[in-house]
Amino acid sequence: MLGIDGCTSPENQSELSEAIQSDAIEAEEYPDSSPFDAEPKEQEIDQEPSLDRSSDTGDLDIPDDSEKLSYSEPAPSDLAIVQDIRPSFSHRLKSAEYQKYIVLHDTEGDSDPASVIDWWDSNGNLVAAHFVIGKDGSISQCVPLDEIAHHAGYGDTGHNEKYGLIEDGRDDMEGSSPIGSWASDYGMNAWSVGIELVHRGGEGDYPAAQLEALDGLIAYIDSYYGFESEIIDHKAWRSGNSDTSEEFSAYLENYQDHRRHN
Repeated sequence: MLGIDGCTSPENQSELSEAIQSDAIEAEEYPDSSPFDAEPKEQEIDQEPSLDRSSDTGDLDIPDDSEKLSYSEPAPSDLAIVQDIRPSFSHRLKSAEYQKYIVLHDTEGDSDPASVIDWWDSNGNLVAAHFVIGKDGSISQCVPLDEIAHHAGYGDTGHNEKYGLIEDGRDDMEGSSPIGSWASDYGMNAWSVGIELVHRGGEGDYPAAQLEALDGLIAYIDSYYGFESEIIDHKAWRSGNSDTSEEFSAYLENYQDHRRHN
Protein backbone atom coordinates (compact mmCIF):
# COMPACT_ATOMS: atom_id res chain seq x y z
CA MET A 1 0.00 0.00 0.00
CA LEU A 2 1.51 3.32 -1.02
CA GLY A 3 1.94 6.33 1.22
CA ILE A 4 -1.16 8.08 2.53
CA ASP A 5 -0.10 11.10 0.50
CA GLY A 6 -0.61 8.72 -2.42
CA CYS A 7 -3.62 7.02 -3.93
CA THR A 8 -6.88 5.53 -2.91
CA SER A 9 -9.91 4.74 -4.97
CA PRO A 10 -12.96 7.00 -4.92
CA GLU A 11 -14.84 4.71 -2.56
CA ASN A 12 -12.05 5.14 0.01
CA GLN A 13 -11.69 8.94 -0.27
CA SER A 14 -13.82 9.63 2.79
CA GLU A 15 -12.06 6.98 4.84
CA LEU A 16 -8.73 8.50 3.82
CA SER A 17 -9.78 11.91 5.06
CA GLU A 18 -10.74 10.40 8.40
CA ALA A 19 -7.47 8.48 8.51
CA ILE A 20 -5.43 11.63 8.08
CA GLN A 21 -7.30 13.28 10.94
CA SER A 22 -6.79 10.31 13.25
CA ASP A 23 -3.23 9.48 12.14
CA ALA A 24 -4.43 6.01 11.09
CA ILE A 25 -3.66 4.27 7.83
CA GLU A 26 -6.54 2.88 5.81
CA ALA A 27 -6.33 0.17 3.17
CA GLU A 28 -6.40 1.07 -0.51
CA GLU A 29 -8.62 -0.38 -3.20
CA TYR A 30 -7.86 -0.57 -6.87
CA PRO A 31 -10.39 -0.90 -9.67
CA ASP A 32 -10.85 -4.18 -11.51
CA SER A 33 -11.10 -2.42 -14.85
CA SER A 34 -9.03 0.27 -16.50
CA PRO A 35 -10.07 3.29 -18.58
CA PHE A 36 -6.79 3.13 -20.48
CA ASP A 37 -6.62 1.41 -23.87
CA ALA A 38 -2.86 1.31 -24.42
CA GLU A 39 -1.24 -2.07 -24.01
CA PRO A 40 2.33 -2.03 -22.64
CA LYS A 41 4.97 -4.12 -24.35
CA GLU A 42 6.73 -7.02 -22.69
CA GLN A 43 10.48 -7.17 -23.15
CA GLU A 44 12.87 -10.09 -22.69
CA ILE A 45 16.38 -8.81 -23.32
CA ASP A 46 19.65 -10.58 -22.67
CA GLN A 47 22.12 -7.74 -22.41
CA GLU A 48 22.97 -5.98 -19.19
CA PRO A 49 21.84 -2.35 -18.83
CA SER A 50 24.48 0.21 -19.65
CA LEU A 51 23.90 3.72 -18.38
CA ASP A 52 26.10 6.76 -18.05
CA ARG A 53 25.39 8.03 -14.55
CA SER A 54 28.15 10.63 -14.62
CA SER A 55 25.69 13.44 -15.28
CA ASP A 56 23.30 12.45 -12.47
CA THR A 57 22.88 14.15 -9.13
CA GLY A 58 26.17 13.35 -7.42
CA ASP A 59 26.78 17.05 -6.78
CA LEU A 60 23.09 17.61 -5.98
CA ASP A 61 22.54 19.80 -9.02
CA ILE A 62 18.90 19.06 -9.79
CA PRO A 63 18.27 18.35 -13.48
CA ASP A 64 15.38 19.91 -15.29
CA ASP A 65 12.68 17.79 -16.92
CA SER A 66 14.52 17.68 -20.24
CA GLU A 67 17.33 15.72 -18.59
CA LYS A 68 15.12 12.93 -17.26
CA LEU A 69 16.07 9.51 -18.48
CA SER A 70 13.77 8.10 -21.11
CA TYR A 71 15.03 4.51 -21.16
CA SER A 72 13.49 1.32 -19.79
CA GLU A 73 15.89 -1.06 -18.08
CA PRO A 74 16.09 -4.41 -19.85
CA ALA A 75 15.34 -7.49 -17.80
CA PRO A 76 17.46 -10.63 -17.83
CA SER A 77 16.31 -13.28 -20.28
CA ASP A 78 14.61 -15.38 -17.62
CA LEU A 79 12.63 -12.49 -16.10
CA ALA A 80 9.91 -10.91 -18.23
CA ILE A 81 9.09 -7.36 -17.17
CA VAL A 82 6.31 -5.42 -18.86
CA GLN A 83 7.53 -1.89 -19.48
CA ASP A 84 4.69 0.53 -18.73
CA ILE A 85 6.68 3.69 -17.96
CA ARG A 86 4.57 6.68 -16.93
CA PRO A 87 6.48 10.01 -16.95
CA SER A 88 4.17 11.57 -14.34
CA PHE A 89 5.44 9.06 -11.76
CA SER A 90 9.05 10.26 -11.99
CA HIS A 91 10.24 12.69 -9.33
CA ARG A 92 13.79 13.40 -10.56
CA LEU A 93 16.85 11.24 -11.05
CA LYS A 94 18.39 8.84 -8.54
CA SER A 95 21.81 7.41 -9.35
CA ALA A 96 23.20 4.21 -7.81
CA GLU A 97 25.04 6.03 -5.03
CA TYR A 98 21.64 6.99 -3.58
CA GLN A 99 20.16 3.49 -3.63
CA LYS A 100 19.92 1.89 -0.16
CA TYR A 101 16.56 0.10 0.28
CA ILE A 102 14.03 -2.11 -1.43
CA VAL A 103 10.62 -1.35 0.12
CA LEU A 104 7.91 -4.01 -0.21
CA HIS A 105 4.22 -3.09 -0.29
CA ASP A 106 0.82 -4.78 -0.64
CA THR A 107 -1.77 -3.21 -2.93
CA GLU A 108 -4.61 -4.17 -0.54
CA GLY A 109 -6.61 -5.09 -3.63
CA ASP A 110 -6.93 -7.83 -6.25
CA SER A 111 -6.46 -5.95 -9.52
CA ASP A 112 -3.81 -7.01 -12.02
CA PRO A 113 -0.63 -4.90 -12.33
CA ALA A 114 -1.80 -3.01 -15.44
CA SER A 115 -5.01 -1.90 -13.71
CA VAL A 116 -3.12 -0.84 -10.59
CA ILE A 117 -0.78 1.33 -12.67
CA ASP A 118 -3.69 2.78 -14.66
CA TRP A 119 -5.42 3.69 -11.41
CA TRP A 120 -2.34 5.43 -10.05
CA ASP A 121 -2.08 7.39 -13.29
CA SER A 122 -5.75 8.32 -13.41
CA ASN A 123 -6.08 9.68 -9.87
CA GLY A 124 -3.49 12.41 -10.37
CA ASN A 125 -1.74 11.93 -7.03
CA LEU A 126 1.65 11.35 -8.70
CA VAL A 127 2.22 8.26 -6.55
CA ALA A 128 3.51 4.87 -7.73
CA ALA A 129 5.98 2.11 -6.94
CA HIS A 130 8.65 1.18 -9.46
CA PHE A 131 7.22 -2.34 -9.94
CA VAL A 132 3.95 -4.22 -9.43
CA ILE A 133 3.88 -8.03 -9.20
CA GLY A 134 0.61 -9.83 -9.92
CA LYS A 135 -0.65 -12.98 -8.27
CA ASP A 136 0.24 -14.88 -11.45
CA GLY A 137 3.86 -13.73 -11.24
CA SER A 138 3.58 -11.08 -13.94
CA ILE A 139 5.74 -8.01 -13.36
CA SER A 140 5.07 -4.48 -14.61
CA GLN A 141 7.46 -1.56 -14.28
CA CYS A 142 6.20 2.02 -14.42
CA VAL A 143 9.20 4.00 -13.10
CA PRO A 144 12.82 3.50 -14.26
CA LEU A 145 15.25 2.34 -11.57
CA ASP A 146 17.30 5.52 -11.91
CA GLU A 147 14.36 7.75 -11.08
CA ILE A 148 12.62 8.54 -7.79
CA ALA A 149 9.10 7.18 -7.29
CA HIS A 150 6.71 8.31 -4.58
CA HIS A 151 5.86 5.01 -2.93
CA ALA A 152 6.89 5.33 0.72
CA GLY A 153 5.50 8.73 1.67
CA TYR A 154 6.14 10.20 5.09
CA GLY A 155 7.74 8.02 7.76
CA ASP A 156 7.83 8.12 11.52
CA THR A 157 9.64 11.10 12.99
CA GLY A 158 13.19 9.96 13.62
CA HIS A 159 13.22 7.34 10.86
CA ASN A 160 15.48 9.38 8.57
CA GLU A 161 18.15 9.05 11.23
CA LYS A 162 17.28 5.41 11.96
CA TYR A 163 17.66 4.41 8.32
CA GLY A 164 20.58 6.71 7.54
CA LEU A 165 18.66 8.95 5.13
CA ILE A 166 19.14 12.61 4.25
CA GLU A 167 16.48 14.88 2.78
CA ASP A 168 18.83 16.56 0.33
CA GLY A 169 16.47 18.16 -2.18
CA ARG A 170 16.76 15.52 -4.92
CA ASP A 171 13.07 14.57 -4.52
CA ASP A 172 10.71 17.20 -5.96
CA MET A 173 8.05 16.13 -3.38
CA GLU A 174 5.29 17.03 -5.85
CA GLY A 175 1.88 15.79 -4.68
CA SER A 176 3.10 15.16 -1.12
CA SER A 177 1.29 16.54 1.91
CA PRO A 178 2.33 16.26 5.59
CA ILE A 179 0.20 13.86 7.62
CA GLY A 180 1.10 14.83 11.18
CA SER A 181 3.96 15.61 13.54
CA TRP A 182 4.30 11.90 14.37
CA ALA A 183 5.37 11.20 10.75
CA SER A 184 7.49 14.12 9.61
CA ASP A 185 10.41 12.34 7.90
CA TYR A 186 10.38 12.08 4.12
CA GLY A 187 13.71 10.62 3.06
CA MET A 188 12.85 7.09 1.93
CA ASN A 189 11.57 7.75 -1.60
CA ALA A 190 14.87 9.25 -2.73
CA TRP A 191 16.91 6.33 -1.42
CA SER A 192 14.87 3.30 -2.43
CA VAL A 193 13.05 1.14 -4.97
CA GLY A 194 9.40 0.32 -4.32
CA ILE A 195 7.73 -3.00 -5.18
CA GLU A 196 3.97 -3.58 -4.84
CA LEU A 197 2.59 -7.10 -4.45
CA VAL A 198 -1.03 -7.60 -5.49
CA HIS A 199 -2.43 -8.85 -2.20
CA ARG A 200 -5.16 -8.11 0.28
CA GLY A 201 -4.20 -8.75 3.90
CA GLY A 202 -6.09 -11.52 5.66
CA GLU A 203 -7.21 -13.23 2.47
CA GLY A 204 -4.73 -16.09 2.23
CA ASP A 205 -1.15 -16.82 1.27
CA TYR A 206 0.89 -15.28 -1.50
CA PRO A 207 0.93 -17.54 -4.59
CA ALA A 208 4.16 -19.37 -5.36
CA ALA A 209 4.36 -17.72 -8.79
CA GLN A 210 4.23 -14.27 -7.21
CA LEU A 211 6.92 -15.05 -4.66
CA GLU A 212 9.18 -16.61 -7.29
CA ALA A 213 8.76 -13.47 -9.40
CA LEU A 214 9.76 -11.36 -6.40
CA ASP A 215 12.83 -13.57 -5.92
CA GLY A 216 13.85 -12.90 -9.50
CA LEU A 217 13.09 -9.19 -9.34
CA ILE A 218 15.19 -8.67 -6.22
CA ALA A 219 18.07 -10.55 -7.88
CA TYR A 220 17.66 -8.32 -10.94
CA ILE A 221 17.73 -5.12 -8.85
CA ASP A 222 20.84 -6.36 -7.04
CA SER A 223 22.51 -7.10 -10.38
CA TYR A 224 21.46 -3.77 -11.86
CA TYR A 225 23.07 -1.75 -9.08
CA GLY A 226 25.96 -4.13 -8.43
CA PHE A 227 25.22 -4.45 -4.71
CA GLU A 228 22.50 -5.67 -2.34
CA SER A 229 20.02 -3.13 -0.99
CA GLU A 230 18.49 -3.65 2.45
CA ILE A 231 14.96 -5.10 2.24
CA ILE A 232 12.20 -3.67 4.44
CA ASP A 233 8.45 -3.43 4.22
CA HIS A 234 6.34 -0.28 4.26
CA LYS A 235 5.21 -0.57 7.87
CA ALA A 236 8.85 -0.52 8.99
CA TRP A 237 9.10 2.99 7.55
CA ARG A 238 5.75 4.22 8.90
CA SER A 239 4.04 2.72 11.92
CA GLY A 240 0.41 1.74 11.47
CA ASN A 241 0.69 0.68 7.84
CA SER A 242 -0.89 -2.64 6.98
CA ASP A 243 1.74 -3.71 4.48
CA THR A 244 3.21 -6.09 4.21
CA SER A 245 0.60 -8.38 5.77
CA GLU A 246 1.01 -10.87 8.57
CA GLU A 247 0.91 -13.62 5.95
CA PHE A 248 4.17 -12.23 4.56
CA SER A 249 6.10 -12.10 7.84
CA ALA A 250 8.00 -15.38 7.41
CA TYR A 251 8.80 -14.54 3.80
CA LEU A 252 10.09 -11.11 4.83
CA GLU A 253 12.47 -12.71 7.31
CA ASN A 254 13.75 -15.00 4.57
CA TYR A 255 14.22 -12.12 2.12
CA GLN A 256 16.12 -10.14 4.72
CA ASP A 257 18.27 -13.16 5.54
CA HIS A 258 19.03 -14.68 2.13
CA ARG A 259 17.01 -12.66 -0.43
CA ARG A 260 14.59 -15.45 -1.41
CA HIS A 261 11.17 -16.37 -0.05
CA ASN A 262 12.18 -19.93 0.91
